[in-house]
Amino acid sequence: MKKKIVLIGLFILPIVAYLIFASAKHNSLFLPTLSKSNEELPLNWKSFDSSEKIQLKNKITVLGFLGSNVELSKGNLFNLNQKIYKKYFGFDDLQLVMIVSEGQEEAVKSIISELKPITEDMSGWKFIFAPESEIKPYFESFKILGGLDEKSSTPSVLILDKEINHRGRKGKDLKGQDEYIDSYNTISAAELHNEMTDDMKIILREYRLALKKNKRTDEFRDKITKNVEEQIKKK
Repeated sequence: MKKKIVLIGLFILPIVAYLIFASAKHNSLFLPTLSKSNEELPLNWKSFDSSEKIQLKNKITVLGFLGSNVELSKGNLFNLNQKIYKKYFGFDDLQLVMIVSEGQEEAVKSIISELKPITEDMSGWKFIFAPESEIKPYFESFKILGGLDEKSSTPSVLILDKEINHRGRKGKDLKGQDEYIDSYNTISAAELHNEMTDDMKIILREYRLALKKNKRTDEFRDKITKNVEEQIKKK
């Protein structure tokens, strides 16, 4: 009897779980990949600490573009801090990377000083300074639906996984309507609280599960991921 229960747990339940998620109108098992192996941050872009090398690889990243619009982005960063950063900071490999135009260092320091009193640990916030002329081409490499303004900034942020794959939503939502989300508007606390919070939960859960599984089950998970994504494409 015990052997039968073990066999059910090992073989039948994973298949049942796959069928449930594969037939769901909105994929809630894994967060869809929108583009793969995107560009790493250029080596000539610098942070406050010259000894710190900020990279996207091997990190789950929320990526934003402030450009030279730092002062007017304070409210957006506050929303992102309260709704996303403080909620998920406990996950070791999570970082929030904001790309800023060179010359905006003092404005960024001002924002950091305002966030510190309401944020226990700011170490997950990363600000990297780039020549303004290089920000737009880098942004466009992600092929996002929206664009940057004249100050090389946008209120929208992206989710990138540890392989610098751009993650978001595509396919059908729970109502059966077409859905495509490639970024999240930090102006809207409601959008961060709902869509982005849910999507962050999914991607962080992916990695938590992966850490607990051995090589055999990781291969099984990868096969499920591929099948789910194929199902989404067909819808």
